Amino acid sequence: MIKRLIVLVLVMLLLVVLVLGGAFGYKMMKIKKYYGAFSPPVSSVSTVKAAFNDWQPHLDSVGSLRAINGSDLSAEVTGIVQSIQFESGQDVEAGTPLVHLIDADDIAHLHSLQANAALAEINTARDEKQFKAQAVSRATLDTDLATLASANAQVAEQQALVDKKIIRAPFAGHLGIRQIDIGQYLNAGQAIVTLQQLDPLYVDFNIPEQYLPKITLGQKVVLHVEAHPDDAFEGEITALNSKVDDKTRNIQIRSTFKNSDKKLMPGMFGRVTVDVDQQQHYITLPITAVVFNPYGNTVFLVQEKKADDGTSTLTVQQSVVTTGETRGDQIAILSGVKEGDEVVTSGQVKLRNGVPITVNNDAPPTNDPNPHPHDN
Repeated sequence: MIKRLIVLVLVMLLLVVLVLGGAFGYKMMKIKKYYGAFSPPVSSVSTVKAAFNDWQPHLDSVGSLRAINGSDLSAEVTGIVQSIQFESGQDVEAGTPLVHLIDADDIAHLHSLQANAALAEINTARDEKQFKAQAVSRATLDTDLATLASANAQVAEQQALVDKKIIRAPFAGHLGIRQIDIGQYLNAGQAIVTLQQLDPLYVDFNIPEQYLPKITLGQKVVLHVEAHPDDAFEGEITALNSKVDDKTRNIQIRSTFKNSDKKLMPGMFGRVTVDVDQQQHYITLPITAVVFNPYGNTVFLVQEKKADDGTSTLTVQQSVVTTGETRGDQIAILSGVKEGDEVVTSGQVKLRNGVPITVNNDAPPTNDPNPHPHDN
Protein backbone atom coordinates (compact mmCIF):
# COMPACT_ATOMS: atom_id res chain seq x y z
CA MET A 1 0.00 0.00 0.00
CA ILE A 2 2.80 2.42 0.91
CA LYS A 3 4.68 1.65 -2.32
CA ARG A 4 1.60 2.49 -4.35
CA LEU A 5 1.28 5.88 -2.61
CA ILE A 6 4.92 6.69 -3.26
CA VAL A 7 4.56 5.79 -6.94
CA LEU A 8 1.41 7.93 -7.18
CA VAL A 9 3.13 10.91 -5.60
CA LEU A 10 6.10 10.61 -7.95
CA VAL A 11 3.79 10.42 -10.96
CA MET A 12 1.95 13.53 -9.83
CA LEU A 13 5.21 15.43 -9.30
CA LEU A 14 6.37 14.41 -12.76
CA LEU A 15 3.14 15.66 -14.28
CA VAL A 16 3.49 18.99 -12.46
CA VAL A 17 7.08 19.39 -13.70
CA LEU A 18 6.01 18.62 -17.26
CA VAL A 19 3.15 21.10 -17.12
CA LEU A 20 5.27 23.90 -15.62
CA GLY A 21 8.17 23.18 -17.98
CA GLY A 22 5.89 23.32 -20.97
CA ALA A 23 4.36 26.60 -19.83
CA PHE A 24 7.81 28.11 -19.20
CA GLY A 25 9.10 26.96 -22.57
CA TYR A 26 6.06 28.37 -24.34
CA LYS A 27 6.56 31.70 -22.57
CA MET A 28 10.24 31.86 -23.51
CA MET A 29 9.39 31.05 -27.11
CA LYS A 30 6.89 33.93 -27.18
CA ILE A 31 9.47 36.31 -25.67
CA LYS A 32 12.12 35.33 -28.24
CA LYS A 33 9.62 35.73 -31.03
CA TYR A 34 8.61 39.15 -29.68
CA TYR A 35 12.13 40.50 -29.37
CA GLY A 36 13.21 38.85 -32.60
CA ALA A 37 10.77 41.07 -34.45
CA PHE A 38 12.90 44.16 -33.58
CA SER A 39 16.26 45.06 -35.17
CA PRO A 40 19.06 46.47 -32.99
CA PRO A 41 19.19 50.28 -33.05
CA VAL A 42 21.51 51.92 -35.60
CA SER A 43 24.07 54.30 -34.07
CA SER A 44 25.04 57.54 -35.80
CA VAL A 45 28.78 58.29 -35.77
CA SER A 46 31.33 60.50 -37.49
CA THR A 47 34.38 58.99 -39.17
CA VAL A 48 37.67 59.89 -40.80
CA LYS A 49 40.00 58.09 -43.20
CA ALA A 50 43.36 57.20 -41.62
CA ALA A 51 46.22 58.78 -43.54
CA PHE A 52 49.94 59.41 -43.11
CA ASN A 53 51.14 62.93 -42.24
CA ASP A 54 54.53 64.51 -41.66
CA TRP A 55 55.17 64.83 -37.93
CA GLN A 56 57.85 67.10 -36.54
CA PRO A 57 58.73 66.24 -32.93
CA HIS A 58 58.87 69.38 -30.83
CA LEU A 59 58.94 70.71 -27.30
CA ASP A 60 56.20 73.03 -26.07
CA SER A 61 56.59 75.52 -23.27
CA VAL A 62 55.33 78.89 -22.12
CA GLY A 63 57.51 81.94 -21.92
CA SER A 64 57.58 85.55 -20.85
CA LEU A 65 58.74 88.39 -23.08
CA ARG A 66 61.21 90.91 -21.73
CA ALA A 67 63.22 93.75 -23.19
CA ILE A 68 66.96 93.46 -23.69
CA ASN A 69 67.13 96.76 -21.79
CA GLY A 70 64.18 97.94 -19.74
CA SER A 71 63.75 99.95 -16.58
CA ASP A 72 61.51 102.33 -14.65
CA LEU A 73 63.45 105.58 -14.70
CA SER A 74 63.73 107.61 -11.51
CA ALA A 75 65.84 110.42 -10.05
CA GLU A 76 68.76 109.82 -7.70
CA VAL A 77 68.10 113.06 -5.81
CA THR A 78 65.07 114.92 -4.56
CA GLY A 79 63.82 118.09 -6.19
CA ILE A 80 60.97 119.98 -7.83
CA VAL A 81 60.23 119.27 -11.48
CA GLN A 82 61.18 122.35 -13.54
CA SER A 83 60.54 120.95 -17.02
CA ILE A 84 59.53 117.71 -18.76
CA GLN A 85 61.25 117.22 -22.09
CA PHE A 86 59.50 114.14 -23.45
CA GLU A 87 56.06 112.92 -24.51
CA SER A 88 54.43 109.66 -23.45
CA GLY A 89 55.08 106.93 -26.03
CA GLN A 90 58.06 108.71 -27.55
CA ASP A 91 61.14 106.97 -28.97
CA VAL A 92 64.37 108.43 -27.58
CA GLU A 93 68.09 108.00 -28.10
CA ALA A 94 70.59 107.25 -25.35
CA GLY A 95 71.50 110.39 -23.38
CA THR A 96 68.34 112.31 -24.31
CA PRO A 97 67.33 114.74 -21.48
CA LEU A 98 63.93 113.77 -20.11
CA VAL A 99 63.32 115.74 -16.89
CA HIS A 100 65.01 118.83 -15.44
CA LEU A 101 64.74 119.50 -11.70
CA ILE A 102 65.16 122.99 -10.24
CA ASP A 103 68.91 123.42 -9.62
CA ALA A 104 69.50 127.16 -9.12
CA ASP A 105 70.71 126.73 -5.52
CA ASP A 106 72.96 123.85 -6.48
CA ILE A 107 74.53 125.82 -9.35
CA ALA A 108 75.13 128.81 -7.08
CA HIS A 109 76.86 126.57 -4.56
CA LEU A 110 78.89 125.07 -7.42
CA HIS A 111 80.10 128.54 -8.44
CA SER A 112 81.13 129.25 -4.83
CA LEU A 113 83.13 126.04 -4.69
CA GLN A 114 84.72 126.77 -8.07
CA ALA A 115 85.84 130.18 -6.72
CA ASN A 116 87.39 128.51 -3.67
CA ALA A 117 89.16 126.04 -5.94
CA ALA A 118 90.47 128.86 -8.13
CA LEU A 119 91.81 130.69 -5.06
CA ALA A 120 93.46 127.51 -3.79
CA GLU A 121 95.10 127.06 -7.18
CA ILE A 122 96.50 130.63 -7.10
CA ASN A 123 97.85 130.17 -3.56
CA THR A 124 99.45 126.89 -4.50
CA ALA A 125 101.11 128.36 -7.59
CA ARG A 126 102.49 131.33 -5.59
CA ASP A 127 103.84 129.12 -2.78
CA GLU A 128 105.50 126.81 -5.30
CA LYS A 129 107.53 129.79 -6.58
CA GLN A 130 108.37 130.90 -3.04
CA PHE A 131 109.35 127.37 -2.08
CA LYS A 132 111.84 127.31 -4.95
CA ALA A 133 113.27 130.56 -3.56
CA GLN A 134 113.22 128.96 -0.08
CA ALA A 135 110.83 131.67 1.14
CA VAL A 136 108.28 129.15 2.51
CA SER A 137 108.58 125.74 4.09
CA ARG A 138 107.73 122.41 2.54
CA ALA A 139 104.91 122.02 5.07
CA THR A 140 103.24 125.19 3.82
CA LEU A 141 103.38 123.97 0.22
CA ASP A 142 101.97 120.58 1.18
CA THR A 143 99.08 122.30 2.98
CA ASP A 144 98.37 124.37 -0.14
CA LEU A 145 98.37 121.25 -2.35
CA ALA A 146 95.98 119.45 0.01
CA THR A 147 93.68 122.49 0.11
CA LEU A 148 93.63 122.61 -3.72
CA ALA A 149 92.86 118.89 -4.00
CA SER A 150 90.03 119.21 -1.46
CA ALA A 151 88.57 122.22 -3.28
CA ASN A 152 88.65 120.41 -6.62
CA ALA A 153 86.98 117.36 -5.04
CA GLN A 154 84.18 119.53 -3.63
CA VAL A 155 83.66 121.08 -7.09
CA ALA A 156 83.46 117.61 -8.67
CA GLU A 157 80.98 116.46 -6.01
CA GLN A 158 78.74 119.49 -6.50
CA GLN A 159 79.00 119.18 -10.29
CA ALA A 160 77.79 115.56 -10.01
CA LEU A 161 74.83 116.73 -7.90
CA VAL A 162 73.94 119.36 -10.51
CA ASP A 163 74.19 116.75 -13.28
CA LYS A 164 71.76 114.50 -11.38
CA LYS A 165 69.15 117.26 -11.60
CA ILE A 166 68.81 116.33 -15.27
CA ILE A 167 67.42 112.81 -15.81
CA ARG A 168 68.56 111.36 -19.15
CA ALA A 169 67.68 108.20 -21.07
CA PRO A 170 70.32 105.59 -20.17
CA PHE A 171 69.76 103.75 -23.47
CA ALA A 172 67.76 104.10 -26.68
CA GLY A 173 64.21 102.84 -26.43
CA HIS A 174 60.48 103.50 -26.26
CA LEU A 175 59.02 105.54 -23.42
CA GLY A 176 55.82 104.63 -21.65
CA ILE A 177 53.34 106.92 -19.89
CA ARG A 178 54.85 109.68 -17.75
CA GLN A 179 54.07 109.52 -14.05
CA ILE A 180 55.01 113.10 -13.00
CA ASP A 181 53.95 116.72 -13.64
CA ILE A 182 55.70 120.07 -13.74
CA GLY A 183 56.04 121.59 -10.27
CA GLN A 184 55.75 118.24 -8.53
CA TYR A 185 58.12 117.44 -5.68
CA LEU A 186 60.05 114.36 -6.72
CA ASN A 187 61.47 111.97 -4.16
CA ALA A 188 64.63 110.02 -4.84
CA GLY A 189 63.70 106.71 -6.45
CA GLN A 190 60.18 107.81 -7.44
CA ALA A 191 59.13 106.43 -10.84
CA ILE A 192 59.14 108.95 -13.69
CA VAL A 193 58.50 106.86 -16.82
CA THR A 194 59.20 103.37 -18.16
CA LEU A 195 61.83 102.98 -20.87
CA GLN A 196 61.97 99.74 -22.88
CA GLN A 197 64.20 98.72 -25.77
CA LEU A 198 61.70 96.84 -27.96
CA ASP A 199 63.87 95.50 -30.77
CA PRO A 200 64.98 92.82 -30.34
CA LEU A 201 63.20 91.12 -27.41
CA TYR A 202 64.06 88.20 -25.16
CA VAL A 203 61.68 85.30 -24.53
CA ASP A 204 62.59 83.22 -21.48
CA PHE A 205 61.09 79.75 -21.02
CA ASN A 206 61.82 76.49 -19.19
CA ILE A 207 62.16 72.89 -20.32
CA PRO A 208 62.65 69.66 -18.30
CA GLU A 209 66.28 68.71 -17.80
CA GLN A 210 65.98 65.44 -19.78
CA TYR A 211 65.50 67.45 -23.00
CA LEU A 212 68.68 69.47 -22.52
CA PRO A 213 70.72 67.32 -25.00
CA LYS A 214 68.20 68.25 -27.72
CA ILE A 215 68.78 72.00 -27.27
CA THR A 216 71.59 73.90 -29.02
CA LEU A 217 72.45 77.57 -29.45
CA GLY A 218 71.00 79.01 -32.65
CA GLN A 219 68.12 76.51 -32.69
CA LYS A 220 64.89 77.83 -34.23
CA VAL A 221 62.07 78.84 -31.86
CA VAL A 222 58.48 79.69 -32.86
CA LEU A 223 56.38 81.97 -30.65
CA HIS A 224 52.60 82.50 -30.57
CA VAL A 225 50.94 85.21 -28.47
CA GLU A 226 47.28 85.82 -27.69
CA ALA A 227 47.44 89.40 -28.97
CA HIS A 228 48.25 88.15 -32.51
CA PRO A 229 46.78 84.61 -32.74
CA ASP A 230 47.29 84.32 -36.50
CA ASP A 231 50.99 85.26 -36.45
CA ALA A 232 53.95 82.98 -35.81
CA PHE A 233 57.11 84.79 -34.69
CA GLU A 234 60.45 83.12 -35.38
CA GLY A 235 63.51 83.52 -33.22
CA GLU A 236 66.51 81.53 -32.07
CA ILE A 237 67.99 80.23 -28.84
CA THR A 238 70.77 82.54 -27.68
CA ALA A 239 71.57 81.40 -24.13
CA LEU A 240 71.09 78.56 -21.64
CA ASN A 241 71.18 79.04 -17.90
CA SER A 242 74.29 77.77 -16.16
CA LYS A 243 72.36 75.49 -13.78
CA VAL A 244 69.20 73.40 -13.47
CA ASP A 245 66.61 74.57 -10.97
CA ASP A 246 66.87 72.07 -8.09
CA LYS A 247 63.19 72.56 -7.17
CA THR A 248 61.53 72.03 -10.57
CA ARG A 249 64.38 70.20 -12.37
CA ASN A 250 63.87 72.58 -15.29
CA ILE A 251 66.46 74.66 -17.06
CA GLN A 252 65.85 78.21 -18.22
CA ILE A 253 66.32 78.93 -21.93
CA ARG A 254 66.63 82.40 -23.46
CA SER A 255 65.65 83.07 -27.07
CA THR A 256 65.87 86.31 -29.07
CA PHE A 257 63.22 87.65 -31.48
CA LYS A 258 63.38 90.54 -33.91
CA ASN A 259 60.58 93.05 -33.29
CA SER A 260 60.96 95.80 -35.87
CA ASP A 261 57.18 96.07 -36.32
CA LYS A 262 56.69 96.47 -32.54
CA LYS A 263 53.95 93.81 -32.39
CA LEU A 264 55.53 92.22 -29.33
CA MET A 265 55.84 93.94 -25.97
CA PRO A 266 57.72 93.12 -22.76
CA GLY A 267 55.57 91.33 -20.21
CA MET A 268 53.52 89.40 -22.76
CA PHE A 269 52.79 85.70 -22.27
CA GLY A 270 53.65 83.40 -25.17
CA ARG A 271 53.52 79.76 -26.27
CA VAL A 272 56.95 78.54 -27.40
CA THR A 273 57.66 75.64 -29.75
CA VAL A 274 61.14 74.20 -30.36
CA ASP A 275 61.61 71.59 -33.11
CA VAL A 276 63.76 68.63 -32.03
CA ASP A 277 64.97 65.41 -33.69
CA GLN A 278 64.15 64.40 -37.27
CA GLN A 279 60.78 64.71 -38.97
CA GLN A 280 58.65 61.54 -38.73
CA HIS A 281 55.86 60.06 -40.91
CA TYR A 282 52.91 58.88 -38.80
CA ILE A 283 49.29 57.97 -39.26
CA THR A 284 47.38 60.70 -37.47
CA LEU A 285 43.81 60.76 -36.16
CA PRO A 286 41.70 63.25 -34.22
CA ILE A 287 42.39 62.64 -30.56
CA THR A 288 38.64 62.07 -30.04
CA ALA A 289 38.91 58.88 -32.11
CA VAL A 290 40.88 57.09 -29.38
CA VAL A 291 39.13 55.53 -26.40
CA PHE A 292 41.65 55.65 -23.55
CA ASN A 293 41.44 52.76 -21.05
CA PRO A 294 43.72 51.47 -18.27
CA TYR A 295 44.01 48.13 -20.07
CA GLY A 296 44.81 49.63 -23.48
CA ASN A 297 43.76 52.32 -25.93
CA THR A 298 41.30 51.36 -28.67
CA VAL A 299 39.56 52.72 -31.77
CA PHE A 300 36.50 51.52 -33.69
CA LEU A 301 37.06 50.61 -37.34
CA VAL A 302 34.17 50.77 -39.79
CA GLN A 303 33.49 47.53 -41.68
CA GLU A 304 31.00 46.65 -44.40
CA LYS A 305 28.93 43.53 -43.70
CA LYS A 306 27.10 41.93 -46.66
CA ALA A 307 23.93 39.87 -46.22
CA ASP A 308 22.87 36.82 -48.26
CA ASP A 309 20.38 38.91 -50.23
CA GLY A 310 23.16 41.22 -51.47
CA THR A 311 22.45 44.14 -49.15
CA SER A 312 25.25 45.59 -47.03
CA THR A 313 25.36 47.11 -43.55
CA LEU A 314 28.04 49.22 -41.90
CA THR A 315 29.27 47.84 -38.59
CA VAL A 316 32.21 48.51 -36.28
CA GLN A 317 35.05 46.42 -34.96
CA GLN A 318 37.18 47.47 -31.99
CA SER A 319 40.95 47.56 -32.50
CA VAL A 320 43.72 48.02 -29.90
CA VAL A 321 46.17 50.75 -30.91
CA THR A 322 49.54 52.04 -29.79
CA THR A 323 49.54 55.83 -29.56
CA GLY A 324 52.41 58.30 -29.79
CA GLU A 325 52.72 62.01 -29.19
CA THR A 326 49.92 64.54 -29.51
CA ARG A 327 49.91 67.90 -31.28
CA GLY A 328 46.91 70.15 -31.09
CA ASP A 329 43.79 68.10 -31.85
CA GLN A 330 45.77 65.20 -33.38
CA ILE A 331 47.42 62.07 -32.04
CA ALA A 332 50.00 59.81 -33.71
CA ILE A 333 49.04 56.15 -34.17
CA LEU A 334 52.03 53.81 -34.13
CA SER A 335 50.12 50.50 -34.63
CA GLY A 336 46.59 49.11 -34.83
CA VAL A 337 45.38 51.22 -37.76
CA LYS A 338 46.35 51.01 -41.44
CA GLU A 339 46.34 53.76 -44.03
CA GLY A 340 42.89 54.03 -45.58
CA ASP A 341 41.01 52.52 -42.60
CA GLU A 342 37.80 54.35 -41.76
CA VAL A 343 37.89 55.21 -38.06
CA VAL A 344 35.05 56.39 -35.83
CA THR A 345 35.80 59.84 -34.37
CA SER A 346 32.69 60.43 -32.23
CA GLY A 347 29.79 58.40 -30.79
CA GLN A 348 31.93 55.56 -29.39
CA VAL A 349 30.05 55.40 -26.06
CA LYS A 350 27.14 53.47 -27.58
CA LEU A 351 29.25 51.15 -29.75
CA ARG A 352 30.30 47.53 -29.42
CA ASN A 353 31.60 44.98 -31.90
CA GLY A 354 29.16 44.25 -34.73
CA VAL A 355 26.73 47.10 -33.95
CA PRO A 356 25.25 48.61 -37.15
CA ILE A 357 26.01 52.30 -37.73
CA THR A 358 25.28 55.19 -40.03
CA VAL A 359 27.94 57.78 -40.86
CA ASN A 360 27.17 61.48 -40.43
CA ASN A 361 30.11 63.79 -41.02
CA ASP A 362 28.19 67.07 -41.03
CA ALA A 363 29.93 68.20 -37.81
CA PRO A 364 33.18 66.25 -37.44
CA PRO A 365 35.50 66.78 -34.44
CA THR A 366 38.35 69.26 -34.89
CA ASN A 367 41.52 67.86 -36.44
CA ASP A 368 43.90 70.83 -36.37
CA PRO A 369 47.58 70.24 -35.50
CA ASN A 370 47.92 73.84 -34.34
CA PRO A 371 44.57 75.08 -33.00
CA HIS A 372 44.03 78.65 -31.86
CA PRO A 373 41.34 78.93 -29.17
CA HIS A 374 39.06 81.93 -29.43
CA ASP A 375 37.12 83.50 -26.60
CA ASN A 376 33.35 83.60 -27.11
